[in-house]
Amino acid sequence: MKKKLLFTLLFLVSLISFSQQKPILKLSAVPNPFTNATKITFNATKNSDVIFTVKNVLGKTVHTQKIEAVKGKNSIPFDKGNLSKGIYIYTLQDKKHFTSKRFVIQ
Repeated sequence: MKKKLLFTLLFLVSLISFSQQKPILKLSAVPNPFTNATKITFNATKNSDVIFTVKNVLGKTVHTQKIEAVKGKNSIPFDKGNLSKGIYIYTLQDKKHFTSKRFVIQ
């Protein structure tokens, strides 16, 4: 009986943890690679403040911006400014989660 109860409890805990909805979905940069500018798009599951960060491959933060995301589709225009050619990692982060991808500046 104890094994059955323990198994059921473990199953429910794992089911709850794996079924949590991520707040940021379908993160992409278009065009990628780009020469001057790109648009970062994502879907948010709720209204929230997110931090948009760009880091170089050495991990140095080269751009940070606070975004007020609305439920549904969102976009962030990104201009390369004085960044040189190369691979960069961009991240969207809310209070609990973060999602990262890469883009290439040609």
